[in-house]
Amino acid sequence: MSSSRKALLTLALLALAGTAQAQSSKYPGVGRDATTKEVAAWDIDVRPDFKGLPPGSGSVAKGQDVWEGKCASCHGIFGESGEVFSPLVGGTTAEDIKTGRVANLKRADFPGRTTLMKVPTVSTLWDYINRAMPWNAPKSLSTEEVYAVTAFLLNLGGIVPDNYVLSDKNIAEVQQRMPNRNGMTTDHALWPGKEFGTGAKKPDTQNVACMKNCATEARVASYLPDYARDAHGNLAEQNRLVGPQRGADTSKPEPKGAAAAAAAAAVAAAPAKEAGKPAPKAEGGVDAKAVQAMLSKYSCTACHAVDRKLVGPSFADIAKKHAGKSEYLAGKIKNGSAGVWGPIPMPAQSLPEADAKTLAQWLATGAGK
Repeated sequence: MSSSRKALLTLALLALAGTAQAQSSKYPGVGRDATTKEVAAWDIDVRPDFKGLPPGSGSVAKGQDVWEGKCASCHGIFGESGEVFSPLVGGTTAEDIKTGRVANLKRADFPGRTTLMKVPTVSTLWDYINRAMPWNAPKSLSTEEVYAVTAFLLNLGGIVPDNYVLSDKNIAEVQQRMPNRNGMTTDHALWPGKEFGTGAKKPDTQNVACMKNCATEARVASYLPDYARDAHGNLAEQNRLVGPQRGADTSKPEPKGAAAAAAAAAVAAAPAKEAGKPAPKAEGGVDAKAVQAMLSKYSCTACHAVDRKLVGPSFADIAKKHAGKSEYLAGKIKNGSAGVWGPIPMPAQSLPEADAKTLAQWLATGAGK
C-alpha cells in the first residue's frame, strides 16, 4: 500500500473515532446514531408525489398470480369479499374515473365504503401493500410483486386495462385515473409549509383551557347491559393472570349493591385459586384425519394455523383457552364471533351441525394431529 493511501486511511479512521466519541459523549452508554444504511432500510414510505418509489414494474397478469396465492384468502378472488376485512373493490364507476369524485360516497343508502371508493392516491395503495401485505408475512413481497398486485387491484376497479404493466415510469399517469383523486383536500394546515396545499388556513389551535368550575377528581366506570354481558364470552376469562386487571364475570348477571363488591373481590381472587387446579378434562377423542379433511373443505386454514396466529388465533391457542367446551365452540363456529381474540371478526360458517360439533370436539380435546 502506498504512503499516500496509508495516510488517507489513517485520517479516515481518526475521523470515525472522533465521530463515535462525540456520539458517545452526548449520551454516554446509550446507543449510537443510526447509520446511513440503517436509515435507508427504514425509510420505505412512498409519498403522493411518488418520492421514495423504487424503480420497477409489474403486470396485471403477474399480479393475478400473486393475488390468488397470497391475497385472495382474506380479500376474495375479486377483492370484493367482506368476510375478513372490508371489501377493496366495488362502488366506483367509469364516470367516477373521469371526474375524480366517487358519486356513491354521497349516498346515505349505499351499503358500504370500499378501499377504491375512498383512497385518493395510488401511492397509498403501493405503500401499504409494500409495508404490510400479505397479512401473515408483511414486507415479504418483491418490488415486482408489489407493482403487479397494485396493477391487478387497479384492474379490478376498471382503472387500468387487462394488459397493463404498472411501473415507476407511468404510475403518475395512473394517478390521473383514480376514482377519488379529487375527493380529498390537503389544504388544512395540519403540517407546516405549502408543499401539499396553499397554507392559507390556520390550524385550530385557539382552544382556551378550562379555568372555572374544573373537575377536581375523575372517576372511571363502565357498565354492560344484561343483554350484552355475555355477547363475546366471559370477560373474566379473557384477561391475563398477571397484573391487577380482572374483567367482570359476564357469564353472570350484574351484581347489585353490597353483592357487587363481594363479586369483584371474588373475581380478583379467582386466578390465584385456579392456578393450581388441573385443566378441565377434555371430551372423547375424534378422528384427526377426518378433522383435517374438514379444515381443508371449509377453508378453516385460510385464517387459522395449527400452532401460530394467522388472521385468527391458532387452533392450539383455541384448544388451550376453551378446553372441554365443545358446545360453546360449536356455537361460535356456526354463528361467528367478534371481539374475543381481537378486532377482526369471524363470520358465521355455513356447514352442517354435525361437522361443527366434530370440529368443536376436536378443539375441546386439544386439537391433536
